[in-house]
Amino acid sequence: MAELRWHPLIRDWVMIASHRQYRPQMPADWCPFCPGDGNIGPYEVAKYDNDFPALMEDPPSPDPVSNDFFRVAESYGKCEVILYSPEHTAVLPELSDAHVKKLVDLWAQRFETLSANSRIKYVFIFENRGELVGVTMPHPHGQIYGYPFIPKKIQLELEACREHFDLHGECLICRLLEEERRFKERVIFENDDFTVVLPFFSEYPYGVYVLSRSHKQNLAQMNDGERASLAWVIRRTVGMLDALFDMEFPYMMCMHQNPVNSEDCSDYYHFHIEFFPPMRSREKQKFNASSETGAWAHCNPTAPEEKAAELRAAYRKFLARDRNA
Repeated sequence: MAELRWHPLIRDWVMIASHRQYRPQMPADWCPFCPGDGNIGPYEVAKYDNDFPALMEDPPSPDPVSNDFFRVAESYGKCEVILYSPEHTAVLPELSDAHVKKLVDLWAQRFETLSANSRIKYVFIFENRGELVGVTMPHPHGQIYGYPFIPKKIQLELEACREHFDLHGECLICRLLEEERRFKERVIFENDDFTVVLPFFSEYPYGVYVLSRSHKQNLAQMNDGERASLAWVIRRTVGMLDALFDMEFPYMMCMHQNPVNSEDCSDYYHFHIEFFPPMRSREKQKFNASSETGAWAHCNPTAPEEKAAELRAAYRKFLARDRNA
């Protein structure tokens, strides 16, 4: 079964993809993402069509369960796997800046390609890292979903940004960046093009944001130097998280870009990346319990200013190790 079902209480589509429950846990001695093991040849970074997609370019007809109240739609779209390295046990901080730049370029190329399909309305680039967030494939990879709709969280962000622009004549995320850089205590590190902050309103103890310092909406608008800067920042952000507790830190990395084949939001929307690391200490997970899940009322059990200081120390630790590697 693969289809979209309309959730009338939150006015959003839910992807029903029961076939994904049969995704395999790969044996230790074989990996479909390693060159020569599966269906892929030599590569540095690569795109691989998901074998168990929630969205498909040739979706099946929805099951006959709809009526004039319950709405369904085809599960049209695209699900891709982005392979970070041919090395099965590699992690982002171990890759060179030049290698990660190739990854950023591939993300940008896939964004442009998927955006050319008029039925796709949002291109979502993301990475789930670690068994704690449900990863079944240890080989370093991320994913891209091309949705035929604009997901609810992105809709809420767009509405907030549009309202702020209408009231104040400025980009909300540009203002957020300005305020964080002025306050300084929640800024972790930055380069000429991007700033990493643990924002004032962080929902997670270590939920850092990567904010573009120029008002751009997507990767395709960035020049070669900006993409190199983003690669530099992403590699060090993950290295910082790993250095925090001297472990391979689990996280969800979510890239927020403008919708495609939809409204023009160039005046008021702004590229950024949100990290959701579900740990509050080396031993303790930060669970999304009833308040967060049932009411979307988030509770961060830590002070962002204190955790930002921890992250700056972890960043310095990573830099010292990286210089000596």
